[in-house]
Amino acid sequence: MFNFETIKAFTETDRVLYDYLMQHKEEVHYMRVRDLAEAAHVSPASVIRLMKKGGYESFAEFKLEIRRQSKQVQQQAVFDTKEIVDEFFNRTLSKDYNTQLDKAVELIHKANLVIFLGIGTSGILAEYGSRQFVNLGQRTFFVKDPFYPLGHSSEDFTGSAAILLSVSGETEQVIEQMEVLKSQGSKIISITNTSGNTLAKHSDVNLAYHLTPEFIKGEVNITSQVPVTYLLETLARKNYAKRQKKY
Repeated sequence: MFNFETIKAFTETDRVLYDYLMQHKEEVHYMRVRDLAEAAHVSPASVIRLMKKGGYESFAEFKLEIRRQSKQVQQQAVFDTKEIVDEFFNRTLSKDYNTQLDKAVELIHKANLVIFLGIGTSGILAEYGSRQFVNLGQRTFFVKDPFYPLGHSSEDFTGSAAILLSVSGETEQVIEQMEVLKSQGSKIISITNTSGNTLAKHSDVNLAYHLTPEFIKGEVNITSQVPVTYLLETLARKNYAKRQKKY
């Protein structure tokens, strides 16, 4: 619906509204412009402006696109993996996205320690990311316990870089751990599905993959993590190549 170039140019209000739209697609079907504006805490004019930026003549046209996509989702229990990969590589990745990757690699390259943190599925990927970096000679450790006492550690995190994984970017424990790490001098790189969430906004670098969210029975988030795996491996390999050039 919105390509990466458009999303990258969003204002703060655009991001808030976009995130609301992506997370409440079913409710949006039945909303008027005024209803959406009130629900997302923006002005009706902001809604109209966002529609124009996305290439839609009106909010009604946007809702038709939402309905069309919803029907496609209903016809297939979950998205085909190839469709997910195509959405990420064809819509999200771009020259500007590579610039964001390079910024993240620069922080990692300067770090004396890389910390990976996530909960649930993101915790599993945090462990995977840590292993990829270790395989390539980087000093790391991972945390997938939401209550791990980072704040009571004797470790000085000054000069470290933390890679925080969260689909929503709103997981309370991850945000709390981010605050601890920042207070102790760590740079924050977040990998999230959208760019307007709390975690993304408080990171030094955010890598958002902008996939259409998928839920089973409206509760279990099964949004693909294929892009996250790609991003972790890309960061590890770019960091390794940069370290090799140094020597």
